[in-house]
Amino acid sequence: MDETVAVSPSLPALRPLTARSVVLSTLLGHHPPALPARALVRVGELFGTAEGTVRTALTRMVAAGDLEQHDGTYRLTDRLLARQARQDDSRAPRTRPWDGGWEIAVVTPERRSAADRAALRQAMAALRLGELREGCWMRPANLLRERPPVVTAQCTLLTGAPEGDPARLAAALWDLDGWASRARFLESALREDRTAALAERFTVSAAVLRHLLSDPVLPQELLPEGWPGEELRRRYEAFDHDFRALLRRHIGI
Repeated sequence: MDETVAVSPSLPALRPLTARSVVLSTLLGHHPPALPARALVRVGELFGTAEGTVRTALTRMVAAGDLEQHDGTYRLTDRLLARQARQDDSRAPRTRPWDGGWEIAVVTPERRSAADRAALRQAMAALRLGELREGCWMRPANLLRERPPVVTAQCTLLTGAPEGDPARLAAALWDLDGWASRARFLESALREDRTAALAERFTVSAAVLRHLLSDPVLPQELLPEGWPGEELRRRYEAFDHDFRALLRRHIGI
């Protein structure tokens, strides 16, 4: 496969998908997340990926605990079902009115294993908290979600509010300009690739979902003017409705 996949002559190239990422992106976007091997092979064909390469990836993913297989059908394991739930939530985040308060999580154990540190960092990213400094995480308290045990086991949880400008604090915790720039590029890709090959549309779809996972989902009061998050979601939902219908016809389900 080429190192890049061009969506349109006027747009930058997007990261290509490997056989493993094609399988994962397909199943993460499919409800329920289970498909027969023949369907996944058909998706691989869109990228010029040989059947043997896709089947090898499936075998390795089962061995790695990413997938489970029964009677020729492959489905996501519980760990990746949790990722699908985060992905679905990123398309329609559950929010509540913001009263100016912030969630604060401070790491309290003196010693933690590398695995504990990595697990906490992953959990904080899923919860959309930003790291002010090592061991101190925070965000505006405008999201509805449960905290996993890895967070409550390692952190003291507090609520509060900054004395200074909360918008400035938010800009220090997240690269808002960088996120917005990438979102506008992806929104343009969704608009401009209606006549693109199905493989290119698949690549755009996967890139949008990855990007939405990193949206801090801040209250409107803290966002830069012209924030593109909701427009990207709106356009993606319309795009995905049509794209999934095309994909289902291609793989014959």
